[in-house]
Amino acid sequence: MKREQPYIIGLTGSIGMGKSTVAQMFVDEGVPLFDADAAVHQLQGPGGALVEEIEALFPGTTTGAGVDRQKLGAAVLGDPAALQRLEELVHPAVAELRQAFLDENCDQPLILFDIPLLFEKGGGKAVDHVVVVSAGPEQQRARVLARPGMSEQRFEQIKSLQMPDADKRQKADSVIDTSLPHAETRRQVQKLVQKLKASLA
Repeated sequence: MKREQPYIIGLTGSIGMGKSTVAQMFVDEGVPLFDADAAVHQLQGPGGALVEEIEALFPGTTTGAGVDRQKLGAAVLGDPAALQRLEELVHPAVAELRQAFLDENCDQPLILFDIPLLFEKGGGKAVDHVVVVSAGPEQQRARVLARPGMSEQRFEQIKSLQMPDADKRQKADSVIDTSLPHAETRRQVQKLVQKLKASLA
């Protein structure tokens, strides 16, 4: 029996685990990608649909080039009520874009949703198969601290908002290990795509 819609893979993983790299590997295997972070960038970028509303909620956080993510981050980080107001604005807008993506790709066997806070925001129910991207804590720390403008304090703050990696691995349907050489990580992705397609055939 033919499925009514594509089989949805939910891709998640904590900061610095290599999720973007793995997402691109799925795309290389022909799996269409909906990137929740990219959708947020689109909504908050130059002429973005949410720029005016964000400025109204958090004055001084936008410019002609859209939302200043550092200023907005400073306005909501450590303030749960402010973060909730922002999320109540952003999440429905992202959901609309996600539905449009689903409609466009309704004839595909597999599609990929890249959702950073999949477990934290209860998004696991909206996907068919959860893939967690993971690496060792030392690798994670080294990758994150190598990013421009990142500090130990900011890293710890971000990590505190994310479910521990060990818990994510436990909840996953599949784990992609990015502590291995690049080619080995790619092989894991290829094998998983083949396995999922075979299970749908």
